[in-house]
Amino acid sequence: MSGASATDRVRRAYDRWFPADDLPEQRDLPRFVAPLPDWLEDLGLRLVWLVVLVNLAGTAFGFWFYGFQFTITEPVMWPFVPDSPMATLFIALSLASWKLGYADRVPWLHALAFFGCIKLGAWTPVVLTVFPVEYPGGSLAALGTLGFLWEYGLYSFLVVSHLAMVVEAFLVHRYASFSAGAVAVAAAWYTLNDVLDYLVPVVGEPHHTVLNAEPFLGSGFDHSVPAHDIAAAVAIALTVACVFLALSTRAAKLRAELEG
Repeated sequence: MSGASATDRVRRAYDRWFPADDLPEQRDLPRFVAPLPDWLEDLGLRLVWLVVLVNLAGTAFGFWFYGFQFTITEPVMWPFVPDSPMATLFIALSLASWKLGYADRVPWLHALAFFGCIKLGAWTPVVLTVFPVEYPGGSLAALGTLGFLWEYGLYSFLVVSHLAMVVEAFLVHRYASFSAGAVAVAAAWYTLNDVLDYLVPVVGEPHHTVLNAEPFLGSGFDHSVPAHDIAAAVAIALTVACVFLALSTRAAKLRAELEG
């Protein structure tokens, strides 16, 4: 009885501090545009301020992580360097705008958050898996115990945290409509990123996240290796996928409104 009573108290406290009555309505959408179970969507939205804080912390870490790349990039191109930190900043601001009642005023922000979290959340684990870290001397033993723990700890953190970005992207449809204009803004921004990252850097060399498979030549990285083209193909494919998912979500929500 005491266990059940304690559970009830925890549940009541949870409902009091994280009320469900202000959550956006759940609609019966196709699984491919709303893959999360209903309870997980509700949990993410009920704990929205915690999710916002975690993303802001991730943004700060990400800007630190890109410190070296900032030093080798012309300042005018800095906005195109920290792709993942910008995505976590977009989702933090998007969720906060919903909670504060401003969601309808910034539809473009929700689209940027959706695109960014799916695109960068998926791109990073793929690239880390396809192009693993090259260790000194070709041996893990050369790293030492602390070096081994740091490398594998950082690798695990990057993979898990970026996959979590994909998950949280599918909270956005609950409060965003993905208007054609908003999708156009996000598609334009991330297409521009793809062009500057891989195709036409304009100032300096390509601005994509440094790849382990691209050797550093002293004056810059060697972007002629196959890894560059593979990373570019993954990035562009994900941009196209985001456009498809966003417009499919819009169509599914409009259909649900007409039927409901």
